[in-house]
Amino acid sequence: MSDVTEPPAAPPLPENSPRSGRRWTHPVVTGTAGLVIGAAGVGLAWGLSAGATSASKTFTLKGTLTLTGDNVPSGDTSENCTGYEGYDDIGAGAAVTVYDNAGKAIAQGALGVGKPHDAACVFHAAVPGVPNGPRFYQVEVSHRGKLTVSSTEAKAGGFAASLG
Repeated sequence: MSDVTEPPAAPPLPENSPRSGRRWTHPVVTGTAGLVIGAAGVGLAWGLSAGATSASKTFTLKGTLTLTGDNVPSGDTSENCTGYEGYDDIGAGAAVTVYDNAGKAIAQGALGVGKPHDAACVFHAAVPGVPNGPRFYQVEVSHRGKLTVSSTEAKAGGFAASLG
């Protein structure tokens, strides 16, 4: 016989014991997870705000083209008007093109419906998506030549042209 006796078995560890392998939250792990989640939130907010400001990097150029002379109805009427006899390219839907100060086309819109006013025909123009940046723009209606407009005038709806 041997004098060696087996030691008694150790009692089972509780489930929430750090040595049980089930509890993994450690201050370093918790801190790292917090940093990662926080950084992701900041990155998401930054990305969303950058997307919002990209929309403000453009504007809609607005203004008017006034057609005068013998090419329009006399007096104010409720009828729409359009150009004719050499001005038949001037009417609702005629192209309005905006160029940067290097002469590159950067946006295109159209004339609205012409309305008689004081022996003239007035068309409202709108060109969405004009990029901010240049100090001056050139605006052309149909093929009638480019007019130079300052950035301030363009953004304020100050484009105005006349034919006739």
